[in-house]
Amino acid sequence: MTILVLYGSYRSDRLGIRLANFITQGFRTRGDDVELIDAKAIDLPMLDRMYKEYPNGGAPEGLEMLAGKIRDADGFVFITGEYNWGMQPGLKNLTDHFLEEWFWRPAAIASYSAGRFSGARAALAWHGTLSEMGMVVVSSTLAVGPIAQTLSENGEPVGEAGKQLARAFPRFADDLAWWIEAAKAQRAKRAPPY
Repeated sequence: MTILVLYGSYRSDRLGIRLANFITQGFRTRGDDVELIDAKAIDLPMLDRMYKEYPNGGAPEGLEMLAGKIRDADGFVFITGEYNWGMQPGLKNLTDHFLEEWFWRPAAIASYSAGRFSGARAALAWHGTLSEMGMVVVSSTLAVGPIAQTLSENGEPVGEAGKQLARAFPRFADDLAWWIEAAKAQRAKRAPPY
């Protein structure tokens, strides 16, 4: 399976990268082809034109590269922090550059925060957004908080919270894998309706 892990914090002291690395490594250990897409590293401009609004071959190089990766992926994991009860603008901006490229593939959401709510409100907002963008959002989620007491700087589980996260990951990964397999089988059987 080819999985993209999408992460969107632009902050200088980013803690969510720990969760992004943990999940990327978890899928890699399972034998999946997984890549971390870091919105800050790609540094797309604020949305002016969607990818599809550029003439064929006229999109900026970073946008063209990312469009290909999204089209080639079997599924997605969105790593989201919570900013004032809402979504991270960097991840939302990256996501909104595309539409049809996301269609007919499953997505999973992993949220985090520095506090005890673990980014749950942002995860809830993402669920509706990703569904509207043509993805099937799996029911299993991961919610990590306080993140600094759950994962080390290298994305390794620490303490009791880290142990709980490590125990929860296989179900999260299995749920996404099941939907990826189901979506791939259905796309091979019949073209999507639009």
